Amino acid sequence: MKNVMRISVNRNSKIPVYLQIRNEIRELILSKVLEPGFRLPPERKLALTLGVNRSTVVNAYRELEADGFIESHVGRGTIIKPLSSQENTRTPFPDVQPLVWKDFYNRLSAQMYNPILNSVLEQIVSEEIISFAAGVPAYVSYPAQAFERIFSELMQNDQWHALEYSATAGHYPLREYLSKFMRSRGIQTKPENILILSGSQQGLDLVAKVFLEPGDTVVVEEPTYLGAISVFQAAGARVLSIPMDEEGMRTDMLEQVISHHRPKLIYTLPTFQNPSGISLSPERRHALLQLAYRYHVPILEDDPYGELYYEGEPPLPLKAMDRHDHVLYLSTFSKILFPGLRLGWCVAPSAVIEQLTLAKQLVDLHAGTTAQWVMDRFCRQGLLERHLAQVRKDYAQKRNTMIEALEACAPPGFVWNVPKGGFYLWCQLPVGVTATSLLNKASEKRVAFLPGNACYVGGGGTDRIRLCFSRYTEETIREGIKRICMAMKEIMVKQTGLEGKSGKEQGIKPIV
Repeated sequence: MKNVMRISVNRNSKIPVYLQIRNEIRELILSKVLEPGFRLPPERKLALTLGVNRSTVVNAYRELEADGFIESHVGRGTIIKPLSSQENTRTPFPDVQPLVWKDFYNRLSAQMYNPILNSVLEQIVSEEIISFAAGVPAYVSYPAQAFERIFSELMQNDQWHALEYSATAGHYPLREYLSKFMRSRGIQTKPENILILSGSQQGLDLVAKVFLEPGDTVVVEEPTYLGAISVFQAAGARVLSIPMDEEGMRTDMLEQVISHHRPKLIYTLPTFQNPSGISLSPERRHALLQLAYRYHVPILEDDPYGELYYEGEPPLPLKAMDRHDHVLYLSTFSKILFPGLRLGWCVAPSAVIEQLTLAKQLVDLHAGTTAQWVMDRFCRQGLLERHLAQVRKDYAQKRNTMIEALEACAPPGFVWNVPKGGFYLWCQLPVGVTATSLLNKASEKRVAFLPGNACYVGGGGTDRIRLCFSRYTEETIREGIKRICMAMKEIMVKQTGLEGKSGKEQGIKPIV
């Protein structure tokens, strides 16, 4: 027996000893060193030979019996079963090391993780933190009852089509409504030129999939939407930035970048920009289009906030001014209704819509059918316009409340803009206070914001923060601003020993 059944154990191995014994006996069986009918040594004897506890051998034999390799008989001992009964038995291979999955990821996978974006999304569901970081509508303004009624009507009227698959391009009646809605914004389009998206974030991803290859160049304004930066970088693109001033992207600096780098795409949020709240001036909109025409560069216009204006009328979208089909237009219901629906849309030339539709089909087949049916009926009943009229008033008041709170308690050197629409105040910190240090101190007080560096491509923004005013009640806004200002003052006191006067007393002026 010693010449036939030679097994050993490695006490330094991470594999338990009983599994080592099972694995070695199994290998001897599979390699036919031990043939059917061979009687294994009694547990006690093998345990003594290997210098292990009898229970260790008992466990090894139990594993082999469970795998179908051996059987025990009273009076006959433990015998190896015929191999034919084991041929279809699925058992793990011995000494298999776990896969190191990251070794199999492609080289672009490392670009996909955005810890700041992940943190912002997690804070949305936290009731313990006052988070001015996420750009979300006020949940108290959600037209939930109207959606509940419409959904109930659909089910009562046996509209089972609302629960089925949909065309990848989207529910045609909703596309038809959006074409009319777009015309009210000056964009002349047809339902066939509209693709319904699972949120406008998906639009960014689909455009990147269709247009970009690793090494391509994308031009963005700076600062810009952090989610767009992540998408373009994950596609392997080289992202170049153009600075902004009070009129938006510096188009006077754009031509040199375009002529030198020949970008595949220009990405912009020209209306109530995220994070700055600035709108591109009419003159620069015209200049941007002229450059796009001259150098044959497509423009991706992201317009999630165009309907959220608080003073006068919003500027015309770039797409409304585009006469040569150079602009791809993205928008979403996430900012004007509620984000959980994950419904957005893209307006583009027919050839582009066709290609984006093919790309979307590979990702998720189509946006949620039921949500599209409910949204279509909500809009056609005039409820969207009624809702927008109300939230414009509500958000304007919340913006004013946040500004008043800052004027009352902001330390010297802390300045902010006054946006005419959108969700955000873009703020500059006092000298010596960084967004990271303030975020750490603010977290102790259970309040959060978006650090400005998240919105910059190659560094910068360390002295900026973005505050979203749309989500909370006025009372909560005041409390959150109070906590942030307290955190700022504590940092400044530690640095200089002086707290200084409030922002209002200092006569703080808006920033660009």
